[in-house]
Amino acid sequence: MLAAIFNHLWQSTLFAGIVWLLTLALRKNHARVRHSLWLAASFKFLIPFSVFIALGSQVHWRTAPITAPANINIVMDQVTQPFTAPAVVAMAPPAPSLLPSFLLAVWACGFIGITCAWWVRWRRILAAVRAGSPVQLDLPIRAMSSSTLLEPGVFGIFRPILLLPEGIFDRLTSAQLQAVIAHELCHVRHRDNLVASIHMFVETVFWFHPLVWWIGKRMVEERERACDEEVLREFGEPKVYAEGILNVCKLYVESPLTCASGVTGGSNLKRRIEEIMANRIGLRLNFAKKAALAATVTAALAMPIVVGMMHAQSSDAASPRFEVASIKVSKDPAPGGNIEVTPGRFRGKDLALQWLILTAYRIKSGNLSGDLPNWTISERYDVDAKTEDASSEDRILLALQTLLQDRFKLRLHREMKEQPVYFLTIGKNGIKMPPGSCVPVKKDFPNECWSQGGDGLIHTLDWRGVSMSDPAGIAYRSLAAQLSSIVKRPVIDKTGLTGTFDVHLRWARDPEPTGIRPPDDSAAPTPSPEPAGPSIFDAMQEQLGLKLESGRGPVEYLIVDHVERPSAN
Repeated sequence: MLAAIFNHLWQSTLFAGIVWLLTLALRKNHARVRHSLWLAASFKFLIPFSVFIALGSQVHWRTAPITAPANINIVMDQVTQPFTAPAVVAMAPPAPSLLPSFLLAVWACGFIGITCAWWVRWRRILAAVRAGSPVQLDLPIRAMSSSTLLEPGVFGIFRPILLLPEGIFDRLTSAQLQAVIAHELCHVRHRDNLVASIHMFVETVFWFHPLVWWIGKRMVEERERACDEEVLREFGEPKVYAEGILNVCKLYVESPLTCASGVTGGSNLKRRIEEIMANRIGLRLNFAKKAALAATVTAALAMPIVVGMMHAQSSDAASPRFEVASIKVSKDPAPGGNIEVTPGRFRGKDLALQWLILTAYRIKSGNLSGDLPNWTISERYDVDAKTEDASSEDRILLALQTLLQDRFKLRLHREMKEQPVYFLTIGKNGIKMPPGSCVPVKKDFPNECWSQGGDGLIHTLDWRGVSMSDPAGIAYRSLAAQLSSIVKRPVIDKTGLTGTFDVHLRWARDPEPTGIRPPDDSAAPTPSPEPAGPSIFDAMQEQLGLKLESGRGPVEYLIVDHVERPSAN
């Protein structure tokens, strides 16, 4: 979370720096253009680039399918292996940090303090408006006369009111008052109060960043300069207008809020008066500057979108896809389900969507939650899909994930939850497993090199060339994940072992009582039979030199955010 905030802050700071360079290049042009640029810099703090990247990532560029090998051999093979636990992080959970909570508390104090300060000032101006009396002027907005010493200004955002101090008609000449009122009407036409309110919100949220306050001062300066330029173009009386502003500065106090626009705003009043007396009006943008400005704005908006599109393209290229896929509602009246995975093909018959998700992501039902409507378990589908990628069963299941995302609009995310687990560690006498290499048990899938069997109450696990945990992300191929399905609890590898080993494990299933207690409680129940062999925990130490230690650790869950009924074939 903190990393995302820091990324947003430096990106917004960089964007503001680019805007500053643009304003320097346009310093001889209309002030309203520079004001709009600073407004864009303010808006950038509210809109992270990640939003545009996310928009771009929704665009998927499809490439032509790869030509199928002519001599591919399709062999039907029933998938009978049980589903195992999901991928887990092979590390202890990190100690919780107090830094995020501390920073949040500091930010909240600043946010509340600044909000209260704005509110007090707003109430002050509101009280002056309510205590004022109407003034009949031929203006497009209402005018009120107030007994306060506030300068003439516009109060309100959607229904603005011109607030004039009492006695101003006697203290300014008719021409000076007309120029001052024209200045205020300029604020109304350009919705300057609304723009200032937006930036005040930015200042309240990002109060800790000095750049937002600096941007606010630049916006006020350019806003007032833009209104000065319009007044000069309309009246052409620089001396009268400058005298009117100076008289207001001598007689009245400045508006306490930037969103209640006055006439004396701006940090450098002397420079502003000099520009008025020089009748300095900004130049219009020529074609070259308009084109350069439009190109810059387009690039600023398009760049993150293009990044998102490129990311989506790379994701599509990396994710296997079925070239042909058919999803139909099952018409089989008898409940059931069947899955067949063969080189280049996936077939599922009479399967609920939840079962398809469990199959595609190789997880247990207990590790799947989220927005799952009832139809995802009640409605059944027949799936028949083909792909040119016949290298492994893993690639086919990855293609199934992509198919579910495309056709069912499946959107999910992963979460880590702390729960009871077993940590796989090395026993005190060291490991007893020889190094090994994969010997495939399926000629069509050379990566599958494990088998599992049993005889009565005895279970066996023979696995050639297995790793403790799979760094490639295929967790169900690892010993830790297979043990998870055996002990009914996630297993996290803490051995630190790399490479592959040959595993030959033999253990007894937990015995169950064979007798029933008599109704009169006069006799003891029949004792449980003696185990036919060592437990899985003892067998691990005796035969493999490994231990399973109980503890608590992070376990990955799949959380479904959105899903829809499948689109048409």
